Amino acid sequence: MKAVVYTKYGPPEVLHLKEVDKPIPKDNEILVKIVATAVNAADWRLRKADPAAVKLFFGLTRPKKSILGGVLAGIVESVGSEVMRFKAGDQVFGSTGMSLGAYAEYICLSEKGIIALKPQNLSYVEAATVPFGGHTAMHFLRKANIQNRQKILIYGASGAVGTAAIQLAKLYGAEVTGVCSTANIEMVKSLGADKVIDYTKEEIDGENYDVIFDTVGKIPYEAVKKTLKKKGTWILGAAGVTQMVQGYWSGMTRGYKIFSGLALEKEDDIKFLKDLIEKGKYKAVIDKCYPMEQLSVAHSYVEKGHKKGNVGVVIDEALETIYN
Repeated sequence: MKAVVYTKYGPPEVLHLKEVDKPIPKDNEILVKIVATAVNAADWRLRKADPAAVKLFFGLTRPKKSILGGVLAGIVESVGSEVMRFKAGDQVFGSTGMSLGAYAEYICLSEKGIIALKPQNLSYVEAATVPFGGHTAMHFLRKANIQNRQKILIYGASGAVGTAAIQLAKLYGAEVTGVCSTANIEMVKSLGADKVIDYTKEEIDGENYDVIFDTVGKIPYEAVKKTLKKKGTWILGAAGVTQMVQGYWSGMTRGYKIFSGLALEKEDDIKFLKDLIEKGKYKAVIDKCYPMEQLSVAHSYVEKGHKKGNVGVVIDEALETIYN
């Protein structure tokens, strides 16, 4: 089968198309024919080993796992003898977790993994873009115990996590202020944001927020001090070292609740997202789509940090075209 692999850390050019062995499912696994995947911030950071601590978990001198890709949508081709939840022909979507491997034509996944039947009203590429932002936003909003009528500021509101956080926070009944650039204002409003701040033209000021969700790790610390309520919640969704230090210092000195780290993915959550999508309460937001052969180009685009929502990758163009 074809897969996009990398054998060393570095720029997008380290990614290259290669023939590899097609996996064989174990008794408790399903074999999925991948139709689409997506490129997220986690992907380029793993490829680049940014931060360097990535190497402690994924290989000190070179990557232990040569195939990246943490999300997918596709068709179950075959199942192991003990599998009960899925059957051949099922259309599915979900996450691979730390196993990665979705930049390929096929993948084996445990039937107990973060996978569910694909929403009927989404194409494969749309479905593939949902899990990363959806799971991350849901995890942190629940950690923050977001409540009806609370005020939340979402910094980086136009990205994968930001677009998901707006929609989910509104479902929880929160009053949402999104922060983005001029080009993304209308899109952020269309997702339900009550107010939008253009960070290129104005400062974050004048409100007292119950929750600040920084999805990109770039909110100015002074803005947090000015606008986050005492004992409010600061979510460091993509924090660097400096912001982590500021965050935990603020937790001690200003009483903020600080949440950061990796989002935990649960089987029930992917089913919850599927249900919301099919009821028309949550939608996939896609900026661009690339063919499998241009995965390195997709990485370059995502790494620049200016995408609107998600960037999809079509692995099997024929099957994606059939859906549409």
